[in-house]
Amino acid sequence: MRALVLEKTGEFLQTRDLPRPTPGPGHVLVRVAAGSVNPLDVKIRDGKAAHAEVVAPAILGIDLAGEVVEVGPGVTRFAPGDEVYGMAGGVGGVPGSLAEYAAADADLLARKPAALSMVQAAALPLSVITAWEGLVDRAAVRAGHQVLVHGGAGGVGHVAVQIALARGATVFATGRGRSLEVIAGLGAHPIDYSTTTPPEYVASATGGAGFDVIFDTLGGAVLDSSFASVRRYTGHVVSILGWGAHSLAPLSFRGATYSGVFTLLPLLTGEGRAHHGEILEHIAGLADAGRLTPLVDATAYGLSDVSDAHRSIAAGANAGKVVVAVRE
Repeated sequence: MRALVLEKTGEFLQTRDLPRPTPGPGHVLVRVAAGSVNPLDVKIRDGKAAHAEVVAPAILGIDLAGEVVEVGPGVTRFAPGDEVYGMAGGVGGVPGSLAEYAAADADLLARKPAALSMVQAAALPLSVITAWEGLVDRAAVRAGHQVLVHGGAGGVGHVAVQIALARGATVFATGRGRSLEVIAGLGAHPIDYSTTTPPEYVASATGGAGFDVIFDTLGGAVLDSSFASVRRYTGHVVSILGWGAHSLAPLSFRGATYSGVFTLLPLLTGEGRAHHGEILEHIAGLADAGRLTPLVDATAYGLSDVSDAHRSIAAGANAGKVVVAVRE
C-alpha cells in the first residue's frame, strides 16, 4: 500500500510502499477513503506535541473514514463493506490514516453517517469527540442552559456549537470578522471578542448572572476570563487547552467547577476506547438528522498534497477542517 511516512521529526512526510497491515484481535482493516489533517498533526510532525509524540518512522493522521475490508478475530460490530469513521491512530505507536489501509481498533470506530460524504466524515472524529466529552460527559449540557463557546467557528468550536444546540441549549460563541457570520449561520449568537469585553457580554447575554457552561478552545487569557464569566454555584467551565498556569481563585469565589478534556487518552492508554465509538454513533445520528454538519475547507488535497495541507494549517489559512482524499 501507499503510505505517507514521517522519516525524521521536523521533516515533511514521504511517500512509501509498505505491506498492507493485517487486523489482529478486536481490529478491522479499513480501506481509507479520507483522513483529516489537524493542527495537532503538524505539531506531532515537528516534535512539538510531547503528549502525542511518535517515534519515526511513523504514519501520521488521526482521523479517518473508509470501508471495512477485513475483520479480525472477535469483531462482531462490523463486517466487510461497512462504511466507518473514527479517531483511530497517528499518535503514540499506532499507525495513522495517511495510508491506503489502516488496521484500527473496532472500539474506536462507528458507522459513517449516511448523510455525509467520506471527506465530511473524516473531518469529524477528533473534533466531535473532544466537544462531546467536554459538553456532554463533563458539563451535561441540556435544555435551559446558556452556553458560551470560545472560538465558535474553529475546528472544535463549530461542532461544539452544533452539539450544544442539538441538546436544547441557548448558545453564544465568540469570534471576529467573517467567523461571526459562520457562528450566526450555525444558529448561535455571535459575540465579537475584539469589540466586546467579557463583563460586557456577560451582562448583555446573561443579565450579569454568568453562563451555565463555558467551553474554551483557546486557553491562556481566554480561560482566565472564563473563570469570572461562569454562573455562581452551578456554572461549569470546560477547556481543551487548560495546559498553562492559571489562578483558580475567580472560579472558586463563584463556587463553580472546572473540567479539562484530553481526547487522546483512550488512544494512548487503551482505556475507554469503546466510549469513543459510542460518541461517534451519537454524532452519526445527529448528522443523519441534519443537526450537525462539518465545515470543510474547499481546497482538495490528495496524498501527494499533504505537505501543502500542512503548510496551509501552519499559516492558519483554512476556512474549515482540512481533509485529504486518500482514494483519489
